[in-house]
Amino acid sequence: MRAVVFERYGEPAAVRDVPDPEPAEHGVVVRVEATGLCRSDWHGWQGHDPDITLPHVPGHELAGVVEAVGARVRHWRPGDRVTVPFVCACGTCASCAAGDHQICERQTQPGFTHWGSFAQYVTLDHADVNLVTVPDDMSFATAASLGCRFATAFRAVVQQGRVAAGEWVAVHGCGGVGLSAVMIAAASGARVVAVDVSPRALDLARKFGAAECVDASKVTDTAAAVRDLTGGGVHLSLDALGSPATCAASVNGLRRRGRHVQVGLLPSRDGTTPVPMARAIALELELLGSHGMAAHTYPPMLELVRAGVLRPDLLVTSTITLDAAPAALAALGTAPGAGVTVIEPWT
Repeated sequence: MRAVVFERYGEPAAVRDVPDPEPAEHGVVVRVEATGLCRSDWHGWQGHDPDITLPHVPGHELAGVVEAVGARVRHWRPGDRVTVPFVCACGTCASCAAGDHQICERQTQPGFTHWGSFAQYVTLDHADVNLVTVPDDMSFATAASLGCRFATAFRAVVQQGRVAAGEWVAVHGCGGVGLSAVMIAAASGARVVAVDVSPRALDLARKFGAAECVDASKVTDTAAAVRDLTGGGVHLSLDALGSPATCAASVNGLRRRGRHVQVGLLPSRDGTTPVPMARAIALELELLGSHGMAAHTYPPMLELVRAGVLRPDLLVTSTITLDAAPAALAALGTAPGAGVTVIEPWT
C-alpha cells in the first residue's frame, strides 16, 4: 500500500510503498476512504508524543470500509462502512468498565501507538468495542471529521462543559475542533464568542453561529475583550488550539464559577504550562480536560447530524490527495488553517 512515512521528527515525510497490514485477532483492517489532517498529527511529527516510534505513519481521524477482520471479531464484516474514535479502548479495564473508554488504561491510537490512516489501509484494535457504523447517506469525508475533532468538541462542550441554553461560551482557536465547538455550542442555544487571529477562521465561526468574534491579533488582552463583550466573562470557555497564551486567556475570560475545558494539546520544553490558578481559586473556577469521545456515546451526536441540527460536512473546507499530505502536514506548524482538510488516499 501507499502511505505517508516520516523517518525523523520534524523532517519531511514522504509517500512510499509499505507492506499491507494484517488485523489482530480482535481487530480489523480498514480501507481508508477519507482521513482528516489534524494538528495532533503535526504534534506527533514534531516528536511531542512519547508513544510514537520511528519510522511512522501518522493519521488518526478516519472513515472507510472494513477490508479484513480478525478471528475473534463478532460484529463486523468486510464491506461494512465504519468510523472510529481516535482512542481505541480495550473494553476490559476499570475505566472501560465504568464507560470511560476515552481514557482507557490500555488504549491504542492509530497514528500514535501504531501506524495510522495517512495510508490506503489502517489496522484498528478491539473492533467490537470501537467501531461505529457510518450511515449510507453520510459521506466518508463527513464521517472522518467526526472521529477526532467533531466528537472531541461535542464531548468537550456537551458532556464535560455541560453547556446550557443562554450561556456565554468562548472558543479560543477556530480550526477544526474550535469551529466544531462553535457549531455545537450555538446549536445548544449558547451565545458564542469565537477567538482567533485568522479573519477567514472568524468568518467561518460567524457562519457556524458565533454571536461575537475577537481578532486576537488586534487586541492586547484577549481575555479582557471577552469579558467586555459578555458583561463580565463567559460561563464556559474552551482552549481548542493548545498554547500557553490561549490556555491562560481561556481561564482569564471566565466569570465567577465558570468552566474551562482544555482540548488543545499543550507541548512545552519542560512539560508544563503556566495556568492562572490564583483566578481559579478566587472565582471558584472549574478546570477540566477533555480527551476524545467513546464510541458507545456516538448515537446522540449522530442523530443530531442526521437531523441536520449539526452539519460537520460544512467544516470540510479542503480535500487533498495522499501525495499532497506531507507538505500539508508540515504547514500546520505555521498555518493551522480554518476548517477541516481531508485526505483521500485512493485518489
